[in-house]
Amino acid sequence: MQSAASEHAGRVVLSSSLGAEDMVLTDLIARHRLPIPVATLDTGRLHAQTLALIPRIEQHYGLSIERYRPVDEAVIVFVAREGLDAMYRSVELRKACCTLRKLEPLQRLLAGRDAWITGLRREQSGHRADVPFSEREASGRLKLNPLADWTWGDVWHHIAINDVPYNPLHDRFFPSIGCEPCTRAIALGEDFRAGRWWWENEGAKECGLHVKQREGATA
Repeated sequence: MQSAASEHAGRVVLSSSLGAEDMVLTDLIARHRLPIPVATLDTGRLHAQTLALIPRIEQHYGLSIERYRPVDEAVIVFVAREGLDAMYRSVELRKACCTLRKLEPLQRLLAGRDAWITGLRREQSGHRADVPFSEREASGRLKLNPLADWTWGDVWHHIAINDVPYNPLHDRFFPSIGCEPCTRAIALGEDFRAGRWWWENEGAKECGLHVKQREGATA
């Protein structure tokens, strides 16, 4: 990350889900005083525990978290037309909800930046098993995944020895934490992302933020 901070000074950002992996990256950025801002997507449907983590991070590290929210008018129109919990009715509606609450705000988060950092790890799911340390997206933007080869044990070892603040939902068997209506705890032996959109048929448990982009697509 240090080389990325130097090479892309002022144009690189950590896109944080506020999950355990991104807390490790936030800790490393703060610990090494890297000039990399930390930003997150406040979808309007996050758990109270997730939202409460933001001021804890700011106080603990003395930094300010950038928050990107969906466009109010778009949310109002969608909810009025489809209902607050439309995601349960079809995959298409769930993806539409993800688009307005996550993908559109992400575009604003990344605007003017030529590199972004994520907490993606190969161990998280079969669909992420080949996550590279860095990749050039179709848009030309560089995506950096410095924890690609870390294990879940590595993540929690770093959190424990460095007293890193984290979401208490992790202690309740939520390894992957998204929006409240779309996330549940997992059982022993389940995939890391089994608690995401659990009512859907098995497949890529993704909202679109980290789906590999085809030529001409945007991040």
